[in-house]
Amino acid sequence: MRINTFFYTLRQGFRNIFRNKWFTLASIATISACLFLFGLFYAVVSNFQHIVKNAEQGVSVTVFFQEGLEDSRIQEIGEMIARRTEVSNVHFVSAEEAWESFKADYLGEYADGFTENPLADSANYQIYLSDVSMQPALVTYLESIEGVRKVNRSEVTARTLTGVNALVAYVSVGIIAILLAVSIFLISNTVTIGISVRKEEINIMKYIGATDFFVRSPFVIEGMLIGLIGAAIPLGIIYLLYNIVMEYIVERFSALSHLLSFLTVEQIFNVLIPVSIGIGVGIGFFGSITTVRKHLRV
Repeated sequence: MRINTFFYTLRQGFRNIFRNKWFTLASIATISACLFLFGLFYAVVSNFQHIVKNAEQGVSVTVFFQEGLEDSRIQEIGEMIARRTEVSNVHFVSAEEAWESFKADYLGEYADGFTENPLADSANYQIYLSDVSMQPALVTYLESIEGVRKVNRSEVTARTLTGVNALVAYVSVGIIAILLAVSIFLISNTVTIGISVRKEEINIMKYIGATDFFVRSPFVIEGMLIGLIGAAIPLGIIYLLYNIVMEYIVERFSALSHLLSFLTVEQIFNVLIPVSIGIGVGIGFFGSITTVRKHLRV
């Protein structure tokens, strides 16, 4: 494409936006609303998944050893466990540490009545997983290791967290698909109206030898610009509101501060900016080019 043709096409794309002002504004407003809901939904889901991930990191599997097992074998078991891909951290708890923790949590001053450690055989490994859904496979492996006496795990917690993550994933895909479909429909309508208004002009351009690409390009640019503007507006609004809302939630539910760990606005927007702009421009491009192919028959 020659440079003057490129700039002509670009100018025409801008002019198309202002020729159909009300329809353009309606499309930008609706796309902005859709992408605002998408951004809002993404921020909520990301923070929810972050909270669930933190909860998963607190779920551990505890391995106890057979009585009289040598320290070298216990260390070897720990190294075997640490090599597992689903394991994020392995912490060894000696019998003395187990007793001190038990005394502090349950006995208090009554612990002075014990002259010996009743948990002498309670040395264990506390194992934390990178993915709690892999707990059943890990437990099966641990129970097969020679020298392991008992494996404690929380099956209910693991199933609940895994189910929550799956549910959030399915709901996210469904909502995103609906928002994309609505946005494409709106841009298609706007471009269709633009084509109808300029039907005679397009006929003349075709009669004097204009190529299909030359005629269609302004409409594609128009759709991409609508998508870009429609993405920029909600990004600005969400950026301004995010910290305010997060601070309010933390203050309002201060009793749950140990559970409510939110992502920073930078962490959210590192993903949200490219994704929203990509969705907006992509919807504009594909929505326009699809509509032009269907309706531009001159």
